[in-house]
Amino acid sequence: MLDLAKRLSGKFIVIDGPDGAGKSTQAKLLAEHLHGRNIPVRQVRDPGGTAIGDQIRHILLDTAHHRMSVPCELLLYMASRAQLAAEVIRPALASGYCVLGDRYVSSTVAYQGAGGLPANQVLAMAEIAVGSTMPDLTVVLDLPSEAGLARLARARDRMESKDLAFHRRVRELFLQQAKRDPRHFMILDANDTVAHVQQRLRDAIEMWEFQR
Repeated sequence: MLDLAKRLSGKFIVIDGPDGAGKSTQAKLLAEHLHGRNIPVRQVRDPGGTAIGDQIRHILLDTAHHRMSVPCELLLYMASRAQLAAEVIRPALASGYCVLGDRYVSSTVAYQGAGGLPANQVLAMAEIAVGSTMPDLTVVLDLPSEAGLARLARARDRMESKDLAFHRRVRELFLQQAKRDPRHFMILDANDTVAHVQQRLRDAIEMWEFQR
C-alpha cells in the first residue's frame, strides 16, 4: 500500500453530518494530525471559505432571515460553493494538497431535502455549481438528533434553530446518502468523546480504499 501522503495527494475529503456532531472540531484535529505527518492539507469550510462565500454565509445563517425560502437557501449555498470550488478547492487539488472540507453538497441534500427539495434537484444544481469537483470521501459523523442539539450550548444559528423533527429528517437523509453510495461515503459514530471519535476518524482515513 502506498504511504498515506501519496494516497491523500490530490484527494478531497469532507467531514459532514447533523448539527452538534462535532464536524468542525474533528476536521481541525484531523488537519493538525496530517500536518504533523508532513501531509499538505488545505482546510475549507462550506458555506464560506472565500470573501464572496463568507458574505453569503452571513446571509444564510442570520436568524433575522427566518422567512428565507428553501429554494433561496439552495441557490445561496450553491453560489458560495461554486466560488469555493473555483477559487480554492480545484487549485489546491491540482497542486497535490489533500483538501479537507467542513460540509459540502451532502449537507444541502440533507438540510434542503429536509425542507422539501428532492435530492435530484439539489444534485442537478450541484452539477452547475461545482461540476466534477466532488469529494473522494465524505465522512458522515452520526449521532441521535437529541444528543446533537444538546451539545449546542452556544446561541444557535438559523438552521440549528429548527425543530427536532427537522433535525431528525436531516440525520436520516445523511444516512440515506451514505447507504446509497458506500464507495464515497463512510458513517462514523460521533456519540463519544472528541478523542475517541478523532482516533476512529484517523484510523478510517488510513484504511480507506480511495476510488480511482
